[in-house]
Amino acid sequence: MTGPNKGKIFPLDNYDRLCFLKNVVKNPNIIVGDYTYYDDFENVENFEKNVKYHFDFVGDKLIIGKFCMIASNVTFIMNGANHLTNAVTTYPFAIFGNGWENAMEGKTYPRKGDINIGNDVWIGYNATIMAGVTIGDGAIIATNSTVIKDVEPYSIVGGNPAGEIKKRFSDDIIKQLSELEWWNWDIEQITRNIQNLTGNNIDSLRGRKQ
Repeated sequence: MTGPNKGKIFPLDNYDRLCFLKNVVKNPNIIVGDYTYYDDFENVENFEKNVKYHFDFVGDKLIIGKFCMIASNVTFIMNGANHLTNAVTTYPFAIFGNGWENAMEGKTYPRKGDINIGNDVWIGYNATIMAGVTIGDGAIIATNSTVIKDVEPYSIVGGNPAGEIKKRFSDDIIKQLSELEWWNWDIEQITRNIQNLTGNNIDSLRGRKQ
């Protein structure tokens, strides 16, 4: 056996609220790795609805790695939501035209960059991820968190704004796991090692990277 078919939309029989997200997203500026799943209380089509202010003319990307777990109602706020912050007013006059269309001449709205989610990241229910944030491999984002700055690999963050609660492992083990990159193994090797991957003995995985 080599695990579920990564090409299926719904990998669980008779359950259409959990999908392999790569097979659902249509926007080319949303890039998702294999086996990352999204679980929605209502309809998995809600995922793209929850990627807010994602306008084609801005061109920013939401990039999500492999083997991530994304809960219902997780929201991503993209750069199209940004307004001027160092001007007299933040009001977006130019979008309304009718004599206001030149308001942004010689100016640009702030752009904080893409949202980058690493591999093996768990994002809890109702979390919000802001534009420009990078979330490291193996991180956990707690329910109802608002993430406004980068998250270190294998750390647990929570709150509004989200702050680090703790590291999942020691610095030495985090270094070893980051070098291991198990999510890049072929699926046969992952399948052979699922007992080790779901355990907590890093020694059982040493020397297994190909």
